[in-house]
Amino acid sequence: MHRLISGWKTRARAFKREVSALYLALHHPRLPWHARLLASLVVAYALSPVDLIPDFVPILGHLDDLVLIPLGVALVLHLIPEEILREAREKAEKLDSLPRSWLAAAVILALWLVLTGYFAWVGIRYLL
Repeated sequence: MHRLISGWKTRARAFKREVSALYLALHHPRLPWHARLLASLVVAYALSPVDLIPDFVPILGHLDDLVLIPLGVALVLHLIPEEILREAREKAEKLDSLPRSWLAAAVILALWLVLTGYFAWVGIRYLL
């Protein structure tokens, strides 16, 4: 059991470094626009303190953390040229912590408010 937990911790640290590397690669001037766009979305969501699917929702709440974010990171890693990625990974090794994206949190929160308002409006119209 100790070996299993140790393996998870190692993978989590490696994943955190990859997200940090993506964040740093975003600032590279030679990064292609399509990689920059997708990396911006993935990094903003990964660093956002608010989830699109809240964690208290059974099963689905952790689906984004366990599946969607790693898939997005893997896709973006394939779009970034190797020399840019290597430089970003070297810089990521020296980072102490990841920043929080409050802008991404605000966008996700606004999306939830709009969806809640819409469903409330539809529900009221349906009942009346």
